[in-house]
Amino acid sequence: SKFVNDKWMIKNGFLNDVQEHKPWWWNIKVQKLNLSAPLILLPEVSCQEAIEILQEKGYDQAPVVAESGLILGMVTLSNTLSSVLAGNVEFSDPVTKVTYDQFSKIGLEDSLGKLSCILENDHFAIVVHKQMQCSGNGSSFMKQMVFGVVTAMDLLTFVSRNDKK
Repeated sequence: SKFVNDKWMIKNGFLNDVQEHKPWWWNIKVQKLNLSAPLILLPEVSCQEAIEILQEKGYDQAPVVAESGLILGMVTLSNTLSSVLAGNVEFSDPVTKVTYDQFSKIGLEDSLGKLSCILENDHFAIVVHKQMQCSGNGSSFMKQMVFGVVTAMDLLTFVSRNDKK
């Protein structure tokens, strides 16, 4: 079951280090990947607009985030196109109809080892950072901001460029 699976335990934050012979990059923080700022789509963007934006900007995927900052999921170009072409959604439908709501999040302070465990099962992880937001009336709350999207290719590129043989 999951609770005795070390990789699941790491992915979900219950264990820190389980690998005895960790690679040199295992404990390096995710922030060292130097990710570029992500393209973010709002939920009211139509499927047609999402396809055009992703193609124009050269992205395969983008997080869908509400104005409040709530991360709704991830939209991919291939899923959007296949859903529209199969007749499951219309070009005019909001992008939320083709948004994957099952996704993993990882923080900037988390290790590349944890990221590696996530990427063994998931195609990507959304990198988040908590930020305090204050209003004029003195109230404040923590808001989760999307800092980037990281894939196995990002991790592999980092490791190969910085390999310490």
